[in-house]
Amino acid sequence: MRIAIAGASGLIGTPLVASLREHGHEVIRLVRRPAEAPDELRWDPTSGTVDDGLEGIDAAVNLAGAGVGDKRWTKSYKKEIRESRVHGTVTLSRALARLTSRPAVLVNGSAIGYYGDCGPAPLTERSPAGSGFLAEVVVDWEAATKPAEEAGIRVVHARTGLVVSPDGGAFGRLISIFKYGVGGRVGSGDQYWSFISLRDEVRALEYCLHNASLAGAVNLVAPHAVTNREVTKAIAQLVRRPAFLPVPALALKAALGEFAEDILSSQNVVPQVLQESGFTWLDPTVEQALAAAGHTGTV
Repeated sequence: MRIAIAGASGLIGTPLVASLREHGHEVIRLVRRPAEAPDELRWDPTSGTVDDGLEGIDAAVNLAGAGVGDKRWTKSYKKEIRESRVHGTVTLSRALARLTSRPAVLVNGSAIGYYGDCGPAPLTERSPAGSGFLAEVVVDWEAATKPAEEAGIRVVHARTGLVVSPDGGAFGRLISIFKYGVGGRVGSGDQYWSFISLRDEVRALEYCLHNASLAGAVNLVAPHAVTNREVTKAIAQLVRRPAFLPVPALALKAALGEFAEDILSSQNVVPQVLQESGFTWLDPTVEQALAAAGHTGTV
């Protein structure tokens, strides 16, 4: 297959590109600077343009977007979070819809932030959208694929959970903190965290690309969510450091601003679509996901 990928240099995009190439696929990386390599194609989500070169692709994956946890949520950064996802998705969807020979599928990044804070209640792909900034962003993000859908392209909204990797995201921060012996539960520790190992995330994205029966929302998480308290215990055991310094909710809010609300929220997400379609996980437990991350250095 010939596959175009936006966000190819990110935490998930980098191993996805490597895996696709390892499996014999040709990858075209969309970049925002002038293209320098034969496998690069320039695009500009801000102006809504994509250079010629997508004609004849079989599939597209869009993982582009400003990191949710990379910076404090100021008014300007919240705008960047929204626009980097919505504008990028609209730009790519319109470009795909204009092609003479359109790809069969667009796997578009999404997030379990769609569901908002729902306590311990199980959440499937049929659960309604929640409230809050991230939920609103995800709703708009998914709606931005409309041009591709209307053009007859199969669209998958890959609602990804917390990716277990030492190189980024919430787990990356926690692992670093624990290595210095100052880690602990966040807030009450009772909130549910729906996670997925990086290698299972990559495998699930490839599964969505190749499985023609999948369309719409697909939760990319491990089979069973765990509480933050359980995550804390597992990380402490992995790095062999104590976990006796809990991070109070007020301190977290002071450090992270509005983003802290999402760290403290609870989402017990169930990957019902993946389960029913026969997908299998290499790392179904948080202990296995953390061990995989430790062994590979990137997963």
